[in-house]
Formats: sequence, C-alpha cells, structure tokens
Amino acid sequence: MRRRLVIGAFTIVGLLLGQGDASLVTRAAGLPANLTDREFWQLISSASEPDGYFRSPNLTSNELHFQYVIPELLRRTGHGHRPGVYLGVGPEQNFTYISVLRPSMAIIIDIRRGNLLLQLMYKALFEMATDRADFVSLLFSRARPGGLDAHSTVTELFSKFTAAQPSQQLFAQNLKAINERLRLIHLLPLAAADVEAIARIYEAFYANGFTIRYSPTYDELMTATDEAGVHRSYLSSESDFAFVKGLETRNLIIPVVGDFGGPLAIRHIGAYLHDHGGTVSAFYLSNVEQYLDQDGKALAFCRSVGTLPLDSTSTFIRSSSRGFGYSYGRGFESSLGNIQDEVKECHP
Repeated sequence: MRRRLVIGAFTIVGLLLGQGDASLVTRAAGLPANLTDREFWQLISSASEPDGYFRSPNLTSNELHFQYVIPELLRRTGHGHRPGVYLGVGPEQNFTYISVLRPSMAIIIDIRRGNLLLQLMYKALFEMATDRADFVSLLFSRARPGGLDAHSTVTELFSKFTAAQPSQQLFAQNLKAINERLRLIHLLPLAAADVEAIARIYEAFYANGFTIRYSPTYDELMTATDEAGVHRSYLSSESDFAFVKGLETRNLIIPVVGDFGGPLAIRHIGAYLHDHGGTVSAFYLSNVEQYLDQDGKALAFCRSVGTLPLDSTSTFIRSSSRGFGYSYGRGFESSLGNIQDEVKECHP
C-alpha cells in the first residue's frame, strides 16, 4: 500500500444557530434527525469492540496546528452543499472539525474505552451548558466570570477564566449532575467501573485546569487559528458551540470503542450508514496509521474503510510528526487525502 491512511483526531459537525431544533438541520437523506437514547446505546454497543491498549489516556489533543487544513478541507468537501457524516478519533479536536464541517451525524471511534467515557462526559456537559462560558465553567469546575456574553471572543473567554479558581463544591455538584444526566435521564447502562472512570476524567479537568496537558494547554488549543489567523475552534463562537450542542442533544455524536485495524467497528458503521443513506464527508485519523503499520493492521484498516459509503469528495484528515517537538504536538503537521483514491490500492 503506497499511500498510508493516517488516523488521528477528526471531528467536525459545524455551524448552526440554535440548540438542537431538528428542523433547522439539513441532513443526508435517510439519516435520522435524532436518535432515541435506546437507539444511541444500541449503536454504540453493536459497533464497539473490546477495550484496547494505548500508551496514554489522551484527555486532550496534542496537535496545536490541526486547524491549518480547515480552509482546504471545506473546499474539498463542498461545505454547505452536501452535509455528510463525520468520522474521527480522539478527544475534543473532533468538536472543532464538527463545528466547521456541520455534518448530519458524527461518529468518534477510538481503541480506548476511556475515550468513549470522555465523550459521554462531554455529551452531558454540552447538554447542561447554556452557552460557551457556561460550558467552560462546567468543564473546569470554575465559577463563571462576569463580562462574558455571546459576543465575547474565544481569547476573551479564556483570559477571563484564567483568574477563576477551581471549586470543590462546583466539582461535586457538577459530577453528580453528569452522572444523573447519563444514567437517570438518558438511562445509559453504565457499569460501576465506567462511572468511576468518568469521575477520574472529570477530576483531572478540575485539578489541572487548562494544563490538563502540559503543552499544548487547553486554552492554547481553543485560541489557536488556521494559517490565515482565523479562529475556528468549537468555542470560537456561540454558533459553533450551539451546533455541536445540538448534535449532542439529539444523540448524533456517537462514541464507539474500536480498533481501526479490527474486524467490527468501521465495517458496522459502514453498514449502518449504507442502510440510512449517509455518506462519509471526512474521516479524521490523527497519527493512528503509524500504530497500524507497527501492528501489521494497515491493510485491514484500508479494506474496512473501503466498505464505507464514500464519494469523490470524501476526505481523510491526518497528522504526522515533522521530526521535532513530537512530545508537545507542535511538530505535528496535518494533511488531507482523497479517501476513494486511497482505498483503491487495497481492494482484495
């Protein structure tokens, strides 16, 4: 296989005003306007594989410049003309890709069950938050500073929160609300170990704040720009935030446990999308391909991707190290690839 399929952090659902009115969402024919809680969990369960190993928990992205490809990504995928389905891997960078691509549905596949639980924590917080400032307050267990509104820039948003102190009371209150939303409102059958893991994940955000990763920090990721200096993170505007919130509220961001080189997850998702008339618009891979190569699974991954519903605009988003700064993500370089062209090389 001459061209490698790089797996990383892909996710973008897009710009939409409002918080989830299905009538406002243009979607691919046959895809649901929302999933019931039962359908949401059934899709997660049926597509998921056993929990797998990765060397680190990756609670946040380590790719500082992943927004650089967004202008070209929008051009390639025909943004605004054909909303499709977003596939991705990893934590919050998916929300940024989702907010700019504005897909009809997003599915986040990761080998770690911990990422599924992280995504469920985010789901609860998106649903609970009224706006961006409320969301940041909930995510980091900090009281909301004054002077923030719908017109505040993302830089102003995080600058204000820099001075806010963590609150044990807010942490306990918010964690209880997260658990109640997932288990009592959505009735998700989470095991005791899952509930404990979500608590540990949420505590990491409370205890470490923006430095939950040493570098890049959360505020650096959110205030980063594309190469033209345009802010594109999912917290860059209220409309971006509201679009992701709307998908979460309608159960249309689905986290799945899956090995990209495994036998089930990607193929099951492909069958589901074929059945519902969905087409993959983008697939964010991060740098997963290097691990697939190491494990001898690159060909299996490529063949599984070939079972997805694709068209000539379906695009891979990948990240690779430029040979420096790898530990801190500053040396990662994002690139794009045409999925249809690449999977032709690995058909049996």
